[in-house]
Amino acid sequence: MRKLFIAGNWKMNKGIKETGIFFNRLFELIDNYDSIDVAIAPPFTSLPEAVKMCREKKVLIGAQNMYFEEEGAFTGEISPLFLKELNVDFVILGHSERRHIFNESNELISKKVKTALKHDLTPVLCVGETLKEREDEKTETVLKEQMDSAFNDISPDDAKKVIIAYEPVWAIGTGKTATPEIAGDAHFFIRKRIKELYNSIVAEEIRIVYGGSVKPENAKALLDVKDIDGALIGGASLSADSFAKIINIGMEV
Repeated sequence: MRKLFIAGNWKMNKGIKETGIFFNRLFELIDNYDSIDVAIAPPFTSLPEAVKMCREKKVLIGAQNMYFEEEGAFTGEISPLFLKELNVDFVILGHSERRHIFNESNELISKKVKTALKHDLTPVLCVGETLKEREDEKTETVLKEQMDSAFNDISPDDAKKVIIAYEPVWAIGTGKTATPEIAGDAHFFIRKRIKELYNSIVAEEIRIVYGGSVKPENAKALLDVKDIDGALIGGASLSADSFAKIINIGMEV
């Protein structure tokens, strides 16, 4: 059984004070969630507060991005060493906003994945197609290119440590959600490709989560799909109440 991964990506929201308020409220609403992994990726400046509040609560804390070099003349970038110093657990890499707003290439994301694994940070690798790519029936081609690049020269043992987040670009922040059937088909393809790149053991152990306008109203239908192992949640994770509802749904799946 793959353990569900229910994660919130706050993007550029919530400073230090708001982070404290959020977790105080969240821990009033959730209890005994050991059967799933609960995680939050706050902004960089809120990471220390989040780590402090969550370590005893066993909520995983992650960063939203990271550079592939450990140090150097890279103005504005964040080293994996800095994240390790903060006791961060995971890092989101290849989010569609990084790919399409900041023009991050498959090659750059591949370097970041390798660096995260080197430093024992769990990579949450985001993959997904745009609306035009889906309309042009290129979804599987895009997913294959993104995955083949990211997993290039990664061992089977390291591959199992990666969490893949399927996030169709057309469903992120738009209010549109892939139907359970659409999401399930994409997750099935991703798992099949992992089997082709490695073997059935890696394919069965790796976790693949869905992201794209997940909210309490649609979470159960998505989490009930066989190959969906959790959710990477944007807007609905900014409210402790709605995020707690999704966590509790995950507990019941």
